[in-house]
Amino acid sequence: MLLSNWKKISGTKIFWPLVALLVLFVFNYFYIPGFFKIVLKDGHLFGSSIDILNRAAPLIIISIGMTLVISTAGVDISVGSTVAIAGALAAYMMGGNSTGGHSSLTIAILLSLGLSLLCGMWNGLLVAKIGIQPMVATLILMTVGRGIAQLISNGQIITVSSESFHFLGGGYLFGIPFAIFVTGIVALSVFLLTRKTAMGLFLESVGGNVESSRFTGINSKLIIFWAYAICGVCAGIAGILICSNVKSADGNNSGLWMELDAILAVVLGGTSMNGGRFYLSGTIVGAIFLQTLKTTIYSTGVPPESVLVVEAIVVIIVSFIQSEQFRNLITIKKNSRKRVFQANEKHAAN
Repeated sequence: MLLSNWKKISGTKIFWPLVALLVLFVFNYFYIPGFFKIVLKDGHLFGSSIDILNRAAPLIIISIGMTLVISTAGVDISVGSTVAIAGALAAYMMGGNSTGGHSSLTIAILLSLGLSLLCGMWNGLLVAKIGIQPMVATLILMTVGRGIAQLISNGQIITVSSESFHFLGGGYLFGIPFAIFVTGIVALSVFLLTRKTAMGLFLESVGGNVESSRFTGINSKLIIFWAYAICGVCAGIAGILICSNVKSADGNNSGLWMELDAILAVVLGGTSMNGGRFYLSGTIVGAIFLQTLKTTIYSTGVPPESVLVVEAIVVIIVSFIQSEQFRNLITIKKNSRKRVFQANEKHAAN
């Protein structure tokens, strides 16, 4: 009975990401003094755990959008460029560097999210309507997007002095970073969309088998199109948070390579790149794990030139442990050695 329950629990997709995150927490507890210490200063909560959630907020939001795309057996490698575009437009509209439209915060946010939506819809059009492979289709915007961000910023880093704009990514509400609340709202909205409506079932059906879903009456092209559109909006929200937090927009470096971390977070969370079933909770855990890993590596004094190597090694180990085929292979070899040992003992006894 106990073994059966263990297999049932360990078989869930979120179990091993949680175990990996717990191992990191235990390591930090013993090797990084005061890692879990949270202090209240000037009405704001400070501590390593708060910093991790705050810094992971943009990645979590992007990864949530990426989860929907990957659930359709697609991928969006242009989210980093969309982050740069959204941040550049928001900073420009807020009158950064004494240029731009000097618009209100609401207009700047709406325009940035609107352009991000168009970016996602462009990807969805290429993939769903025209039939271009997702990697190739999104590679177009990944390349061109940086140029668009540079055009908006005129090739400069736009600085923004607006305190209301800075509040979005760097402010606090009830002592907690406001970015965490934004992340919670996005996660809850996507959860309700995918689990309380037919959207989630349609995504999994299309990702499992496009042709079969089409024969059942599902408009697979429309589902794929809106998956990319939502992913674009999520990238836009993350871009605004990043720009707001650092009070500047860098069209060349903002969101650089975030698409790779987002894909990795989704995969670590248990969602298969082949499409079908997806796990939003696992994606969130995967994103937090990656941010915690980076914080741990820097805190332990690993040389900067070795950070990516250490991160890659840990991720590979976690991926192996999470793989059911790998665990079954180890179990088979272990049982084989056990049977050989028992046979040798029996032979020796005779």
